[in-house]
Amino acid sequence: MTRPTEIKGRCWVIRTADGKRIDDIDTDMIFHNAHLHITDPNEMAQHAFGNLPGWEDFPEKCEEGDILVVGRNFGCGSSRQQAVDCFIALGVQAIIGESFGAIYKRNAINSGWPLLVCPGIMDTDIKNGDELKIDLEKSTVENVTKKHTYPQVEPFSSVQKDIYEAGSLFALGG
Repeated sequence: MTRPTEIKGRCWVIRTADGKRIDDIDTDMIFHNAHLHITDPNEMAQHAFGNLPGWEDFPEKCEEGDILVVGRNFGCGSSRQQAVDCFIALGVQAIIGESFGAIYKRNAINSGWPLLVCPGIMDTDIKNGDELKIDLEKSTVENVTKKHTYPQVEPFSSVQKDIYEAGSLFALGG
């Protein structure tokens, strides 16, 4: 399987209604524990950010191919895989964040889903609706709308790259 090394899409910058960054978004805010009985990823999609004030309607606004931009420690908390799967089911291509909760990051990597660490990304002029281009080989994020490149993206580890190229940890091992 050949996976793209360039990803392009519209971005959603996860901030408060008054434009402030939101750090420490935990897995319960991403996918509420009231829905843990759901096993169909397509059904999980409708509950993404269902417990994050101001973002409860995100599944209705999100489109296939969108990219999320998040603050520090995104996905902290529990090890619930649904907090990764709900975004994959929505068609979110990638998340760019200042940092990620360790278990969330590992779950996403194991799913072959790109998470990119980009310190300072929330302190830029990036806005909802901007078109972003991620280059996984060069480890850059370009804001196509604003014609600006954020070169401080941490490159994939060799393991993350292998799993991404395979499509998932299970595909890599098989």
